[in-house]
Amino acid sequence: MTDIRNFYERLTTNLERVMVGKRSATDLIVVSLLCQGHVLIEDVPGVGKTVLARSLAKSLGCTFNRLQFTPDMLPSDVTGVSIYNQARGEFEFHPGPILAQVVLVDEINRATPKTQAALLEAMEERQITVDGVTHPAPHPFMVLATQNPIEYEGTFPLPEAQLDRFMLRVRLGYPNQEDEIEILARQRLNHPMDALSPVITTGALLEAMEAIKQVYVSAAVKRYIVELTTLTRQNDDVYLGASPRGSLALFRTGQAWAAIQGRDYVLPDDIKFLTVPALAHRILVNPAARLRELSAERIIGEIRDSAPVPGGDFSETRA
Repeated sequence: MTDIRNFYERLTTNLERVMVGKRSATDLIVVSLLCQGHVLIEDVPGVGKTVLARSLAKSLGCTFNRLQFTPDMLPSDVTGVSIYNQARGEFEFHPGPILAQVVLVDEINRATPKTQAALLEAMEERQITVDGVTHPAPHPFMVLATQNPIEYEGTFPLPEAQLDRFMLRVRLGYPNQEDEIEILARQRLNHPMDALSPVITTGALLEAMEAIKQVYVSAAVKRYIVELTTLTRQNDDVYLGASPRGSLALFRTGQAWAAIQGRDYVLPDDIKFLTVPALAHRILVNPAARLRELSAERIIGEIRDSAPVPGGDFSETRA
């Protein structure tokens, strides 16, 4: 897994030329990228959500499009439209901004549910259908969506089916004083993203995506993953628990995180590290629990901390 480790170091080092003090967030973004997953970045305005997405696309040399969701946006503004060409006597498809390798969907919860639903097929099946014709998404393909968790006026909550399509939910948070001073210093003359150049080729990215699938996951770790998701369905404070897609997200991200650490096998600690970002957005908290100010993150954290952790040898010792 040395190649994956080198891939990770090159990419995160390049991202840190722009993102100051956000290693934990960039780690999760890279994990989801390796797993061919999508990420929901939920945080207040101005902490670098858009900059992170643009920096990732520039570091990978991928095509990039940005969608600014608004209440009057139509599904065709996302997917594209077919327009009749009179000279040729046929319809021509004009692709929408969703057909890029890295797509930033800014303020995803400001669009109507009908427009939000236009993303579902693209995110899950990596294709779009317009006028009965299917158009494949490029490969690699990653959606980075942002939303403001504080301001609810004029927003439409994401449906559970769409939240479940995001492999991880990431929060950036405010920088500490030292990091914020560093941000001011770096942007005195120009934005550091202007000088950012690709450090990973598309071929190397595709190879890394395939390589992490070879990371070994023992039967004990698989059972541990399923037990964690099962506990979310049995918790009294949870109205709707994590789906099997949550188990798959933990499984795949565990492989990626282990490879980033230089291992070819997954440890329970890898799963514990990823439990909250992989599962918290997939559950619905009961109204009574919300009145007690219990958040989904806190509930998932308590489940993680109370669940028995398997022991033994987790390296590849197949019978």
